[in-house]
Amino acid sequence: MLKTSSRVLTLLSLLQTRRDWAGGVLAERLEVSPRTVRRDVDRLRKLGYRIRAIKGPEGGYRLEAGSELPPLLFDDDQAVAITIALHAAALSSAGIEDAAERALASIRHVLPERLRTRLDAVDFTAAVESAVPVDPSALAQISAAVRAREELRFDYTRVGAQKDDRADAAPRRIQPHHLVAMNGRWYLIGWSDEHADWRVYRVDRMSLRSHRGQAFTPRSVPGGDPQEFLRARFRGAVSADTWPCRGKVLMHAAAERVTPFVTDGIVDAVNCDTCTLETGAWSWGALAARVMRFEVDVEVLDPPELADAFRALAARAARASGGSTESRERVLG
Repeated sequence: MLKTSSRVLTLLSLLQTRRDWAGGVLAERLEVSPRTVRRDVDRLRKLGYRIRAIKGPEGGYRLEAGSELPPLLFDDDQAVAITIALHAAALSSAGIEDAAERALASIRHVLPERLRTRLDAVDFTAAVESAVPVDPSALAQISAAVRAREELRFDYTRVGAQKDDRADAAPRRIQPHHLVAMNGRWYLIGWSDEHADWRVYRVDRMSLRSHRGQAFTPRSVPGGDPQEFLRARFRGAVSADTWPCRGKVLMHAAAERVTPFVTDGIVDAVNCDTCTLETGAWSWGALAARVMRFEVDVEVLDPPELADAFRALAARAARASGGSTESRERVLG
């Protein structure tokens, strides 16, 4: 049988997992009498937890939201999970870094030695690439609009533009569907009635005017997965696993030399000195440049558009290498 403190903690964990619990079921799970369950429920109530008794043949209990934050009780695995999550949040771009650091310090201060040892064993550094900070209140307002299915009105600064440039522009009106964090930035995925299409906006470039707009009926993003949809948009494609431009080339290099550097493509060995590479990019020019980074001779197998892109790339490279010394000196001063 569990000790009183451990039993109360287990009881709280059970009450948090589903809406209603029958008193008899709780007593069976905790291996105690229904009377002991009632006493443990009273202990939790004294700590500030609002637990309502449910009338009925068996009776039961329901954990409800309170007006104040009661002392939080966690088991060992929960404490470790929360500490790791706070560690990562302290290095995020959600504008909560300071609060996460303070919460992390508060939890670590009261962790028992056995849990500190466990945390030291999984110590890590969370690296956020090109993190762009955003206003946490903006994230909260956008999330509220997504949850309430209400239109958003906001001003938007495009890349390279200044905030003053949008003074006379009409505000955007979007039906917000998903708020996604990816590659150190926050993005809003929404439906535009004006364009009859999906739109993606960076949250750090948005200035909200109001988050309580007209109600709308939600839609499903193409493919059904917001993250996959966003990856597809970054590629300029409809589906995240398909580039808009795909081609196949014969490379005069061994497959063992090429394969380690192909993160998205198919390499097939032809013989010990050559292989084929099938891959893609957002444009034919980008695909040609992507293949040339291997610094080996290549032959285009398919399609003709890729061969045209190689010719254009060759002409551009020739112009870049053919400038006179005098012109270079003039540019460099």
